[in-house]
Amino acid sequence: MDERPNFLIILADDLGYSDLGFLGSEIRTPNIDALAAEGVILTNYHVGPSCSPTRAMLLSGTDTHPAGLGTMAGDADENQEGHPGYEGYLSDRVVTVSSLLRDAGYHTYMAGKWHLGMTLELSPERRGFEKAFVTIAGGASHFGDATPLMDGYPAIYRENGTEVSIPEDFYSTDYYTDKLIEYLEDGSEDGQPFFVYAAYTAPHWPLQAPEDYIDRYRGVYDDGYDTLRAKRVQNLIDGHVVPEVPVPDRVDWVPAWDSLDEEEKRFEARRMEIYAAMVENLDDNIGRLLDYLKRTGQYENTVIIFSSDNGAEGGNIGTMYENEDWIPTRFDNRYENMGRIGSYVWTGPAWAQAQSAPFRLFKTLTTEGGTRTPAIVRLSGLAHRGHRMDTFASVKDVAPTLLELAGVEHPSVYDGREVAPMQGKSMVSFLSGETDSIHDDDAVMGWELFGRRGILKGHWKLLWLWEPYGMERWELFDLSSDPSESRDLSEEAPEKLAELLRAWEDYVRENDVILPARDMGYGLVDGTR
Repeated sequence: MDERPNFLIILADDLGYSDLGFLGSEIRTPNIDALAAEGVILTNYHVGPSCSPTRAMLLSGTDTHPAGLGTMAGDADENQEGHPGYEGYLSDRVVTVSSLLRDAGYHTYMAGKWHLGMTLELSPERRGFEKAFVTIAGGASHFGDATPLMDGYPAIYRENGTEVSIPEDFYSTDYYTDKLIEYLEDGSEDGQPFFVYAAYTAPHWPLQAPEDYIDRYRGVYDDGYDTLRAKRVQNLIDGHVVPEVPVPDRVDWVPAWDSLDEEEKRFEARRMEIYAAMVENLDDNIGRLLDYLKRTGQYENTVIIFSSDNGAEGGNIGTMYENEDWIPTRFDNRYENMGRIGSYVWTGPAWAQAQSAPFRLFKTLTTEGGTRTPAIVRLSGLAHRGHRMDTFASVKDVAPTLLELAGVEHPSVYDGREVAPMQGKSMVSFLSGETDSIHDDDAVMGWELFGRRGILKGHWKLLWLWEPYGMERWELFDLSSDPSESRDLSEEAPEKLAELLRAWEDYVRENDVILPARDMGYGLVDGTR
């Protein structure tokens, strides 16, 4: 019997910072809450501003650029095209933790969202997964109609490298959980440890959930997004998760709740009801996975890490790409059909500001609202059990942590090619209580996606964002007193500004960053670039 630990990585998709019950949310998440009570809660955990970049960092332990995800697929500017770091898929300049663990005798399974390359040569099976049931692209209908996210981009599902159809009664989160339990049962005979990557697609748009889940939230959001944002911020303050902070201003392009008419309010509240239903269903399925591990006696020997891939989705999905013409003609978005099969709705920036509370803005942006998520780490022998810890950590730390616990070295050459070193740091000494932090006090993390930039050093952060999200110049924030990034200190602290600019220049040089000439991300105001 191999005594090495098992690993279960659970990744939610577009979950906001304040969406979980243990942080004061009104959404019911008892299974995640119980996991948090048994684990350590990392409240200062950072990810990428969007889905593929985070997934690349998670599997490689490197920055997005060495991993090929300096941009999303199809979103490179002309000066980035053809350059290493901007391929838009997981590059062969990195080796994945799944490959290294499989080589070391682990079973490696995944289900859910891949989004790291569309071709068979870029599929999970080529990156170390023994068994995988995945949606290849960024998402699709959560039901069995397999409707794509965008017109002309079919929803493709593959199992172990073969394209498959999904059953009529398919619901994404339920089915992915079924598959993972099936894989675990099939591999349980030989006593080898496992690495499971549960890459759920909830609560990513389109917002859809089983009817009974939606019914549980009927009327919960009738007071609107402004009230919800204020309540969530206050709950985080009361729970000592964040210091006393002002509620971030509503973004300029979002109307005040009180300015909406009754019909608009009804539709808006329904969006959030469906979103909450998706999160509760996700929690129930996480509970199914944990119950399986407990039933089979594997729970205590399994290291579990939970987080989201980025902040809440605040884009105007209805006008991005060709959706303005496609959605009204293809889908039934009447109030009574919202959330059901054949509908296509999203939360939008107003609710996203509440979901990302207490932070500013949301997914695709390098603000805290786009890149900060609570993470939970649970394992036997854990120090700080049930505690919230504000030590800096990032998704790049996951791979080195798993490799150290498994006793596996990260190579400089893999399969005859040189591979980039991991940039993350193992959390093992922190988790065991040997140290009080994971990184040094002046640890640095950088971001660049679509030309949206950020550099974090200690509790200081520098941001450069295109208008209207920023000023198209560098802005400086002290996150220790201003986690909502509301007070630009670039003029008041010129020495600190210069220090972080040097850190940014180092990041650009070390990761071969190429800045685009224009904002390459989909718009969050009108959906266009």
